[in-house]
Amino acid sequence: MNTVKVRKTIQEVIEEIKQNPEYREQIVHWHTIPEKEAKYVPFPFELDERLKKALQERGIQALYTHQHSAFETIRRGEHFVAVTPTASGKTLCYNLPVLQTILENPEARALYIFPTKALAQDQKSELNELIEKAGATINCYTYDGDTAANIRQKVRKAGHIVITNPDMLHSAILPHHTKWVSLFENLKYVVIDELHIYRGVFGSHVANVLRRLKRICQFYGSNPQFICTSATIANPKELAETLTGEPMVLIDNNGAPSGKKHFVFYNPPIVNKPLNIRRSATLEVRKLASEFLKHKIQTIVFARSRVRVEILLTYLQELVKNELGPKSIRGYRGGYLPTQRREIEKGLRNGEIYGVVSTNALELGVDIGQLQVCIMTGYPGTIASAWQQAGRAGRRHGEAVIFMVASSSPLDQYIIQHPDYFLERNPETARINPDNLVILVDHLKCAVFELPFRKGETFGGLEVDEIMEFLAAERVIHQSGDKWYWMYDSFPAHNISLRSASQENVVIIDISNVAKHKVIGEMDRFSAMTLLHEEAIYLHQGVQYQVEKLDWEEKKAYVREVDVDYFTDANLAVQLKVLEEDKKRSRGTGIIGFGDVMVQAKATIFKKIKFETHENIGSGPIHLPEEELHTNAVWISFNRDVVNDFTEERIEQGLIGAAYAIQHVAPLLVMCDPSDLHVVPQVKAVHNEQPTIFMYDRYPGGIGLSEKLFDAMEDMLVTAKDMIIHCPCESGCPSCIGTDTTNPHAKKDALRLIQLFLR
Repeated sequence: MNTVKVRKTIQEVIEEIKQNPEYREQIVHWHTIPEKEAKYVPFPFELDERLKKALQERGIQALYTHQHSAFETIRRGEHFVAVTPTASGKTLCYNLPVLQTILENPEARALYIFPTKALAQDQKSELNELIEKAGATINCYTYDGDTAANIRQKVRKAGHIVITNPDMLHSAILPHHTKWVSLFENLKYVVIDELHIYRGVFGSHVANVLRRLKRICQFYGSNPQFICTSATIANPKELAETLTGEPMVLIDNNGAPSGKKHFVFYNPPIVNKPLNIRRSATLEVRKLASEFLKHKIQTIVFARSRVRVEILLTYLQELVKNELGPKSIRGYRGGYLPTQRREIEKGLRNGEIYGVVSTNALELGVDIGQLQVCIMTGYPGTIASAWQQAGRAGRRHGEAVIFMVASSSPLDQYIIQHPDYFLERNPETARINPDNLVILVDHLKCAVFELPFRKGETFGGLEVDEIMEFLAAERVIHQSGDKWYWMYDSFPAHNISLRSASQENVVIIDISNVAKHKVIGEMDRFSAMTLLHEEAIYLHQGVQYQVEKLDWEEKKAYVREVDVDYFTDANLAVQLKVLEEDKKRSRGTGIIGFGDVMVQAKATIFKKIKFETHENIGSGPIHLPEEELHTNAVWISFNRDVVNDFTEERIEQGLIGAAYAIQHVAPLLVMCDPSDLHVVPQVKAVHNEQPTIFMYDRYPGGIGLSEKLFDAMEDMLVTAKDMIIHCPCESGCPSCIGTDTTNPHAKKDALRLIQLFLR
């Protein structure tokens, strides 16, 4: 007799998970966000009838409050930044005013900047659909590395809306501005989507690219308005103003509706108590996801790397292949061809695909419809990213559930045990420093190549005559009358990567395919020491590569694709000297300082560390010369007399443990990648002879991270203290103060040092 399988609703599955002891004991916190009604405003009076008709055909009878505010702000001639959650209709915030202006004046032009090609393609199809429904003749083109040579000329001459990315703007559009006269003469709008991506070194570069863009616009007589949209961050207005150099109106009156959401903090069970090692997050995610997928409830699973994506995909396809068929669960990551990606996005929108396992590639606003379940394998690294991923679940009406499944890493364990921190804290502050001298000089060279520089002319409000004189002395540019001109044959943009603050980059070459070697990226020398040494596992867009050979003289790293279950971590022997103390303030038992430092670093050995359990499974030596780095650092120094009852060895162990905890919580406060900040403990610092912990920006000249920590030091130390206190291990483990737990006092000493400083 055939038994008909009864499909359960999402509410029934949620109830089952709540009741099942196997899951219930791992649920640390269950947070429910109530549903929210939409807030509408009628179409603006002056909105073109054709646009009204096109919107009505798509079932839109009125605008959400934030869309209406955006339209009004642009019509007043002001720049704005719109901050609303995922899937709240942000695209209409810029598409409506842009299309309205082009319909009123066919000469008007707009430039859209998206951080990824996938996003650009997605937005282009949405825009073209709107244009088609309006029956308008508006040309909308993408201009990126894939644009065919025969189409490029058409884009330059006739594109009303040109969609591109920061790298193309920097190296292909601005240096060749004479071919883009019709764009620059008539440029009315510059749209910058996913603003929160532009932070750290990348954001500092892009701010300078925009300074160059504004300079060229001025030359052609245009003065565009900037429209920015962002996911939730703590300082969207400040970031948008620093990035564009323009005063911004903040639009955050979100009018989009949202269904009821459950946010579940889930901690896998402990399998090794003394070391506080938990069951693999990947296995727990597999179990949770299959509960929903077997009932055909659309689910997205986020994993941190391509390897995790592929492992989870195999697991899930295996589990449900008899019930759903293998094509109903798909992976999504960098490395897939555009056609494959489009097919997956379409399958998710129309409901043919029930499950997708993705890297953070789907975190940005690609349209995949609204799924019902989101499961994160580990904390994504920032509160902003976590909310972006969570925003993928939750139809505008109906229930949704989000699981955050923790790994054993210190950051995951801190977040999972402090749900209030996550739910009540503002998302992180995004920091950029466009005036970083190394980055600034690079873009000034590009600016001189693009247009001669006048004496006394400013760049982003900065006086730069001194830098120009220096470049003239170096024979890079030459002065004639009161102007500076470019001297070299080659143009400078080609040698400048927007993702590095260092002049001399190591080029990364993929040799997996013997017949076809290809360059897949580059990295500054200082980072290359620990990330590209021979035998290192290098991750690129979630793909694992092993470094076969590092040619330090030629600055080339040869890598081959591999599939391994470990990552590598290199030890840096660091000597750090304070060159100048710029700021200083006292704490009860010590001081907090900030200033310029010189770091001398030598990579010594590397360790192979197993995913999930973080066990050390091997090591090897690194043979590379010492490197020097001038940057900014913040430091905390303890008064010697306060730690008098500690032995030297216990001071050292305490500092190492505290530094490890700080290294893992600092990125929480400054919204950066953990590798952007390095932490160095010194038992006796050279400049003041006190026990000191230094945190430095791992980029020449600094990008503002350590300066932000100078102001937020107490918050960060309280966070580190809480993380250590709440860790259930006995004397220290990889989830709190590090892997070396042979010293029974290590955890106690690290904690005591932090508490002494906070006293």
